[in-house]
Amino acid sequence: MRRLDNFSKFYDLRKEFPIFTYDSYHYEFTGNTIELSFSYSLAEKYFFKPHVSIPYKPGLFHPFDSLASASLNNLVFQIGMIELASYWKAACAPKVIIKPHKLSASQVKFWKKIYFHGLGEFFFMNSIRVNEDDFMEMIFPDENPVVSFPVKPADGCLVPVGGGKDSAVTMGLLNKTGENWLPFVINPRKTTREVIHSAGKSEAQTIEFYREIHPQLLKLNKEGFLNGHTPFSALLAFYSLLAAYLTGHTEIVLSNESSANEVTVPGTTINHQYSKSIEFERDFREYTRVYISEGFNYFSMLRPLSELRIARLFSGMPEFFHYFKSCNVGSKTDSWCGLCPKCLFTYIILSPFIKPETLAGIFGHNLLDDPALEKTLEELSGIADIKPFECIGTVGEVNAALNEAVKMYKKDEIPYLLKVFQQQGRTMSSSPEDIQQMLHHIESDHFVSDEYLNLLEKALR
Repeated sequence: MRRLDNFSKFYDLRKEFPIFTYDSYHYEFTGNTIELSFSYSLAEKYFFKPHVSIPYKPGLFHPFDSLASASLNNLVFQIGMIELASYWKAACAPKVIIKPHKLSASQVKFWKKIYFHGLGEFFFMNSIRVNEDDFMEMIFPDENPVVSFPVKPADGCLVPVGGGKDSAVTMGLLNKTGENWLPFVINPRKTTREVIHSAGKSEAQTIEFYREIHPQLLKLNKEGFLNGHTPFSALLAFYSLLAAYLTGHTEIVLSNESSANEVTVPGTTINHQYSKSIEFERDFREYTRVYISEGFNYFSMLRPLSELRIARLFSGMPEFFHYFKSCNVGSKTDSWCGLCPKCLFTYIILSPFIKPETLAGIFGHNLLDDPALEKTLEELSGIADIKPFECIGTVGEVNAALNEAVKMYKKDEIPYLLKVFQQQGRTMSSSPEDIQQMLHHIESDHFVSDEYLNLLEKALR
């Protein structure tokens, strides 16, 4: 993990480009598509116009002429506010002008918190030192705020799907209830479609948004402007509200687990998974209730569970084994790269529950027998100072899973990384009682209703 010393560049860019502007948002219905567009500018020198297409799905969407313009204005404006982060970070302008609508003081506080913590990894990896109060100032030329709106509760729910094991578990659990649910995907790829198909839903039953990053940003990245991680799950949250409004499914069921709450850099608040954390979920629910609509219910059904418990549930859903993918490196080719922290973590967390030969078949080979992953093992198991910046479980869960994985092999067949783990004495960090406690613990800090909680408890039994 190589940090960049970009603080002086950050300071120089802020001086050269002191103003970033959210100029406008626009939506229109063209044939069987809803088109969204946003306009941003950096010091009136660089202009960004990201675009989103939403194909109309007969039988799933409300008729276009039934959609209220005030409601769409609110939702699309909010999406523009979260899209802003990807473009603002190129130069981190100290002043941000929001032209379309005025925000209240509490809204400004909400957005600055998302930008500050959602870009925490970006700041850390670029060695940028900022504080939440003054890293940006928001200015509003227009006095016109957006207006919250009512939505009627409806049967069923919307399930955002990324193609990994967590959303697969959510879909598998919902299928057992007979619940009316729709999958929702941003930029679908082969993996997401295969996982959704394995859950019994077709492409015609899937809400699909096609999001394009404006090429000007990619050009600036090549020219040496600042670049780094942005909070995609926060972006997904706001897009899911629009998807819910278009379809009438007011419940949005996420698949974020309790393990997402653990910080990535010990001793700080920096968390790669900030926008998957319970803190973000709580803030987002309240913001939605007050400033968008009381009718939406955004929550993670898997929040009471750890990655370890989700892995055990997933091990009982073999229909997904050869389709799910969690590897960011291999996302463009719908494959497991077999070399990154996400691949090794997924392999480790599943290893106590899926036979070695089956698991090796899923990934192409036994990752626990790959010496090239020894340094990655140290990062995942807590020997290294900092966890990988990936959506992974806690250090405790990794150690517990490795302890259990040893039991899946005969003494003379233990893979290389498990031998290293044993030699380092890490098996003492998680006793048999610890893993049993992890596999029976239900986290109390969540927003899951009794109905869904009963479903979880039944599945776990």
